[in-house]
Amino acid sequence: YGQALKREQCYDNIRVSKSSWDSTFCAVNPKFLAIIVESAGGGAFIVLPHNKVGRIAADHPLVGGHKGPVLDIAWCPHNDNVIASGSEDCVVKVWHIPDGGLHKTLTEPIVDLVYHQRRVGLVLWHPTALNVLLTAGSDNQVVIWNVGTGEALVEIDCHPDIVYSACFNWDGSKLLTTCKDKKIRILNPRTGEVETDAVCHEGSKATRAIFLRHGLVFTTGFSKMSERQYSLRTPDCLGEPIVMVELDTSNGVMFPLYDPDTNLVYLCGKGDSVIR
Repeated sequence: YGQALKREQCYDNIRVSKSSWDSTFCAVNPKFLAIIVESAGGGAFIVLPHNKVGRIAADHPLVGGHKGPVLDIAWCPHNDNVIASGSEDCVVKVWHIPDGGLHKTLTEPIVDLVYHQRRVGLVLWHPTALNVLLTAGSDNQVVIWNVGTGEALVEIDCHPDIVYSACFNWDGSKLLTTCKDKKIRILNPRTGEVETDAVCHEGSKATRAIFLRHGLVFTTGFSKMSERQYSLRTPDCLGEPIVMVELDTSNGVMFPLYDPDTNLVYLCGKGDSVIR
């Protein structure tokens, strides 16, 4: 159960980004693996077909073109060749990756999405609507885009501080966000109106929240004493968790990764050697 693969079946020699930003730095879909990498003079990420395992050449083609480090990447759920990237240069770029992967470095995106005044640390595709992308930046703004036309459809400015995480529910009719003000919010993504909010975890470090398949909310965060916690909540009673569990005193932010088919949540944290 959970066997590690042999060395020759792993991806080796990838210089993963050393950015202190709290993101997973990687994204996977049925065709490709994408990883944000260290790059001089701008930001880049590497895209590899699943079968390209082993040692990756140091001069392997990258997706480059950002003027600052890339902070977050996300594959489009409706097209396995399309990926979005957000960067410290305040721009969101959407890229087309050819089948079989890159043979030369890609610097021309399909579209540039320009709105944010500060770095963009979160990109998230809408689960059901085609070509709809959500971005959030350090300017406390959340923007929902029509990628086909490059225009901003909805601008949401109800957050008084940085947005740590965002998640659509199963059909995309609700949006769940966590914010540096310690609150968790459920919004209507069409209007940007807050439907309900509550204090999530008492600690000051980053919190994350996801919708589970049947509408429950799963969160990770920290207690006042900086212990790592996770909780399960109902949207109708956000402020009163069904269950709240304290794990340990490690200081890495935990990322909840959800598999709706098995109904399992995997928790992995920065600096952790185990996945729960």
